[in-house]
Amino acid sequence: MQDWRWMTAADLGRAIGAGDIDPVALTEVYLDAIDAHEFSDRIYARVTHDRARAEAKAAAARAKVGMRRGLLDGVPVSWKDLFDTAGTATEAGTALMEGRVPVEDAEVLKAATVAGLVCLGKTHMSEIAFSGLGLNPIMGTPPCVNDHDAVPGGSSSGAGASVAFGLAAGAIGSDTGGSVRIPSAWNDLVGLKTTHGRLSLDGTVPLCLTFDTVGPLCRSVEDANLLLAALEGGKPADLAGGSLEGVRLMVLDTIVPDDVRDAPRDAFQNAVERLQAAGAQIEHRYFSQLFDAFNVAGNLYAADSYGWWRDLVEANPEKMFPQILERVRGGQTVTGPDYCAGWNMLRDIRKQYHAEIAQFDAVIMPTAPILPPHAERLLTDDDYYKSENLLALRNTRVANLMDVCSVTLPTGVPSCGIMFNGQNGTEEALLRLAAAAERALG
Repeated sequence: MQDWRWMTAADLGRAIGAGDIDPVALTEVYLDAIDAHEFSDRIYARVTHDRARAEAKAAAARAKVGMRRGLLDGVPVSWKDLFDTAGTATEAGTALMEGRVPVEDAEVLKAATVAGLVCLGKTHMSEIAFSGLGLNPIMGTPPCVNDHDAVPGGSSSGAGASVAFGLAAGAIGSDTGGSVRIPSAWNDLVGLKTTHGRLSLDGTVPLCLTFDTVGPLCRSVEDANLLLAALEGGKPADLAGGSLEGVRLMVLDTIVPDDVRDAPRDAFQNAVERLQAAGAQIEHRYFSQLFDAFNVAGNLYAADSYGWWRDLVEANPEKMFPQILERVRGGQTVTGPDYCAGWNMLRDIRKQYHAEIAQFDAVIMPTAPILPPHAERLLTDDDYYKSENLLALRNTRVANLMDVCSVTLPTGVPSCGIMFNGQNGTEEALLRLAAAAERALG
């Protein structure tokens, strides 16, 4: 039964449907693994044993009478600790919210529960979701699956680790500047960032409401497709029969290739060669307006986050990790006119960008320009923390700034992902392409 922990969510669902796996037994395998794991307390903030068992029992009853609600009915997943969970503390990785217990589930958790997914518990995260590294010395820093002394990526750090260490079949996280895709890339998973507004943020503790999105971290593109459908109460896209033959992929040559370190650069180039061998057409393009978007991004993120968090932060600033406190307080000095002007500029750049990429099926780039940094150095070297944090989220932020969907796939090189950015609202087409790319990349 230990092998169940390393199966895709889709394969687990098929086995449940065939009567080969009992959802109750499956859930117990995960709960036992969580309870016994050496890194459990660093990955899970809280484990919802009672809820998981009750949901698994209900899924088993449905399976017995042929009334399953979908392929993932009875499959156990974890939830980032910013999704409200009725009767269970939801603290967004910060002591500022310690002891906060919501009275109802977040909308996406409600939808997933209706679809039959089993909630295993809440995973650790970067404080208030404001870091791509996953370092949280106050509430808990999960390890990276490829280097236990390194950070796992954030802010959905525990989400990625829960899947990578076999402690969940899938995980639900959020992505404001890369927070689903960085932990996915650094832990050799598939991560989907949805278009802003596609999935409900109701009952989700915000970082930046103008950029926040919800998305899954999982083992396969098929899993991402199924989890997306479960989160919005819809039907999964048909991924069968997709091909890379004649697909046009744009390599973005603005900003994202700069200072990429050897392993991610070589892994990306090798992946591009495999995509070409499978029939993809590769073209390089430069989009100079991206510099203006990056220059204004800091003000937009900081002002938005400080506007929501200000009262909590200023009431007890000593409770925060100083690096996160400094970042969120950056919004203090952003004026209203500057904020509005920044958004006017960004909306104009988005129109130009969407016109530029319209002829391509996806824009590709290395998911992260760096490998996971070691946690201890991040704690003791402030300049190193700042430089690595900005680099970690640099490439992923393109999709958030341009308001498009995005998926990262493993390249086969540890902690090195390749990212495919689609167009606004085209998740189904992007996932179909990603499924073909996944086959080409092996």
